[in-house]
Amino acid sequence: MPDALQPLPAIRKVAIIGAGTMGAGIAQVAVQHGYATVLRDIDQSLIDRGLATVEKGLGRLVDKDRLSATERDAALARLSGGGDLEALADADLVIEAASERLAIKRAIFVELDAACLQARIIASNSSSLSNQNLAGVTRRPERVIGLHFFNPAPVLPLVEVVVPYTADIEVVELGEAWVRSIGKTPVRAKDTPGFIANRLLIPFALDALRLLEGGVATAEDIDTACRMGLSHAMGPLATADLVGLDVLLDVADAMYAELRDPGLAAPTILRRYVEAGWLGRKSGRGVFQYD
Repeated sequence: MPDALQPLPAIRKVAIIGAGTMGAGIAQVAVQHGYATVLRDIDQSLIDRGLATVEKGLGRLVDKDRLSATERDAALARLSGGGDLEALADADLVIEAASERLAIKRAIFVELDAACLQARIIASNSSSLSNQNLAGVTRRPERVIGLHFFNPAPVLPLVEVVVPYTADIEVVELGEAWVRSIGKTPVRAKDTPGFIANRLLIPFALDALRLLEGGVATAEDIDTACRMGLSHAMGPLATADLVGLDVLLDVADAMYAELRDPGLAAPTILRRYVEAGWLGRKSGRGVFQYD
């Protein structure tokens, strides 16, 4: 594994806020590449679930002979869970990976600004929300950037490095260097709704749902057309299920609120699926049904 035991001297400890799917995935990547990492959430049961997710993910790599048992054990030794802000005080890099709700993220950034005085970077994993807005609630807006990982974080190689107006260029470059040190590819984006990938993906996924809602084709045929005709690895509806239909709805609503682009207005079928609890793979049912 490239650079697995060569963390950047400027970043020794990583703190991740939010122990859900994205937070646990980012934590796995960080510990695999030599970084001491603490995973925090509001409840110990959530932290325990996140830690178990990391252990399970590393175990799968061992089963596939992509990681030795010794490397797995060393990575797990670098991982800890903590509910108290004191556990984050000496973190050099902090990544917020909470729900895609601006009010929740703003409250977290106020706490991080007060607690993480040594942090070189305070980053958000937001997929669409304004990092400038988050920077504005801190006393150190020059240290705030976006580090947007894609799901599943241990697998997908891209990280969008999002640059608010107030970000120090040295902080941006340090963020990009850290992304490379964990084996990912950074792309730099301005702090606009959806950044790069979601600015393209969200309208595409919503249009696919509109085709389904209008009875133009079945979900299977819509995805087959995109895979076979457009050479996409996954169809837009299967991708929506993987991302989570609730996440898709939150991101679409956030982007529409800023851009007022009719293509970003979520179709009724998406809202009804979410209201029904059909959230995609994580709930066992979304556009498609899963075992």
